Amino acid sequence: MLADSEYDALFAGVIGQEYELLKLISPLATEMSRLVGHAVESYARQHLHTLQILELGGGTGVTTLAILSATANLQILSIDKEAVMQDQAKQNLHAWVEQGKLTFREQDALTALQALPEASMDLVASAYTLHNFENDYRADVHQEIFRVLKPGGQFINGDRYALDDVPTHTRQIQAEVSHWFEVLIPLQKADVLKNWIVHLFSDESHDHIMREEPALEQLANAGFVDIKLQHRQEVNGLVTALKPL
Repeated sequence: MLADSEYDALFAGVIGQEYELLKLISPLATEMSRLVGHAVESYARQHLHTLQILELGGGTGVTTLAILSATANLQILSIDKEAVMQDQAKQNLHAWVEQGKLTFREQDALTALQALPEASMDLVASAYTLHNFENDYRADVHQEIFRVLKPGGQFINGDRYALDDVPTHTRQIQAEVSHWFEVLIPLQKADVLKNWIVHLFSDESHDHIMREEPALEQLANAGFVDIKLQHRQEVNGLVTALKPL
């Protein structure tokens, strides 16, 4: 894996100002993408064949690039339902598309998963996507992820896993919003600040919030084993889970 300085230089070069702004607004979001890349690298060291990887919610390509940087021996299908964001990813990552390592599909996560054959993917990876789903939809997504993974395949997700301790979680959200004001107001980015706050109301709503214990229970109910939440950083964490052999 790239050293931190090399990693940031690569991302700034490929994704440009958008990555730099994301690092300022939500440094833990970019850290979750980095951790997803590390987890892919760890898996790749133990599996020497060409990995078939499904990425859910590729967005503009931040996590996609982290996965591409993890190993050369892979093929990624990146899914996102937002055409504008996916078009940016296509532009940012065209070199990997030309190499045959990356393809895109514009679909929502559940529809894309349902269209894939059973046991067809070595890895399903994602960052900052599943927390946007309603709880029932997310449970269906977890079931479909399990279905499309090969035996021994892994689910890797760097995301917002809300603390089960609600008062502590609330204090951390308040600190997060304060940070947005401190960063974005001096940059005269009031429109960006508004959009992040509006989106946060959805993230924290009853039907959407992805609390740690219920989320990990969903994975267990889907059939996953060796379920781990690691690298907890405030309301963020990296979850890995295996489909049994």
